[in-house]
Amino acid sequence: MNAPASVQSVATQVIWMLAYREWVRFFRQPFRVIAALGQPILFWILFGTGMHSAFRGGGQAGDFMIYFLPGTTAMILLFTAIFATISIIEDRREGFLQSVLVAPTPRWTIAMGKVLGGSAIAWVQAIVFILIAIATGMVGLGPQLIALVGFMMVAAIAMTSLGVCFAWPMDSTQGFHALMNMVLMPMWLLSGSFFPIPALAGGEPFGQIAMHWIMRCNPMTYAVSGMRQLMSNVTADDHFWIPSLTTSVWVTIAFAVVTSIAASIVVRRNQSGELN
Repeated sequence: MNAPASVQSVATQVIWMLAYREWVRFFRQPFRVIAALGQPILFWILFGTGMHSAFRGGGQAGDFMIYFLPGTTAMILLFTAIFATISIIEDRREGFLQSVLVAPTPRWTIAMGKVLGGSAIAWVQAIVFILIAIATGMVGLGPQLIALVGFMMVAAIAMTSLGVCFAWPMDSTQGFHALMNMVLMPMWLLSGSFFPIPALAGGEPFGQIAMHWIMRCNPMTYAVSGMRQLMSNVTADDHFWIPSLTTSVWVTIAFAVVTSIAASIVVRRNQSGELN
């Protein structure tokens, strides 16, 4: 009668300890903290200032700094997810991962521990950035901030889970960074973070139609759009396409669920491709 409860207790402890270990490792490396939060903020200031007067789009004509806010938040979540999941490769080299794998605990707990730890770090850093935006008057106070905090946590889980899927089979940090630059950075650029999604009214060239559907099929588009609508009043017009807030929330939740399940499956597979 007590066996299932005991197994559940062990699994919970493994997830918690792996998540806690990610926190300890992260804050023992101050340069990692600065890089994960400082580089997106630097991009926000430089691009926001440089393109402030030339930008028109997304219901905020001429104010690129406000438009770029959710994109910067998504970049913070993305960068932190990359830095957090790269620890999987380091743990394999140091032998820690092998000792965890032979422990009498389900492998999915390893995936969930990494996801929980990495996403919590990303979430806290994103909240720090939002507080900076509130202090500078870029984001107004209101009840929508509660929804924004919860939405950012879902987005953080999705991005960290995706990072685990890519990091688990990798043997080198160089290969992991190359894969991240080839997959995750284009996902961020094509999410409406940096430039709006062009609307289709008929008669557009093939390139604009292709760009519209690529960005529309990108799951990160809905995470960025949800954060943008919770931060400020943004509506679609004849020139730009924006998904509704309800659609953004449900797609982001589905994105997090699918990537979390995928991370668990990837971690459960051994080198022969069989599930453990």
